[in-house]
Amino acid sequence: MEDLLRPTAARADRRFRLLVAPFFLSGMAALIYQVCWQRLLFVAFGVDIESITIIVSTFMLGLGVGALVGGQLADRFPDYIIRFFALAELGIGVFGLASPAMIDAVGRLTIQQPLTVIAAANFLLLLVPTVLMGATLPMLVAFLVKTVGNVGISIGGLYFVNTLGAAFGALGVGFLWLYYFDLHTTIYTAAAVNILVSAGVLVLFRARL
Repeated sequence: MEDLLRPTAARADRRFRLLVAPFFLSGMAALIYQVCWQRLLFVAFGVDIESITIIVSTFMLGLGVGALVGGQLADRFPDYIIRFFALAELGIGVFGLASPAMIDAVGRLTIQQPLTVIAAANFLLLLVPTVLMGATLPMLVAFLVKTVGNVGISIGGLYFVNTLGAAFGALGVGFLWLYYFDLHTTIYTAAAVNILVSAGVLVLFRARL
């Protein structure tokens, strides 16, 4: 029995190792966005509880909705999980490139509007990329479960890697990166990371697509 399990275990371990760097970078980029988008919202709202509430609540809602969507896609199209993950990362990156201009435009258009209108506009704007972010974890979990057969190991390992990347992203951008680069450059760097992750996973798993 052990001999039969070894190839499967080795394959699962190889798949996990291939996903470590991309998912670490994905988590790092997500927190860079959160910090930078928060600062961009300060321009529209000022430094107050409203802007903080919007960005945090949008991220939480987006991640939750994205997890549901990602799980459904992974269940219905199990052979295309990596493609969906790559598309999600690409979508986040493309939005990231456009986000400074988009947030600025929304702020200008709604500057004379009531606070509730401004909040709703920014909330809806940032909901799109956060849904894509939330979809990535269930997709990769489903991908690994196909080989490992253990949901706990898959979720635990991937969540650890993603959270570690998020911690590095928050610390790096908050205490180091923004001392040397402006907000726009920092956001564009995070977008480049997402696009790199998208291309990288497709290359790494091209034989399995």
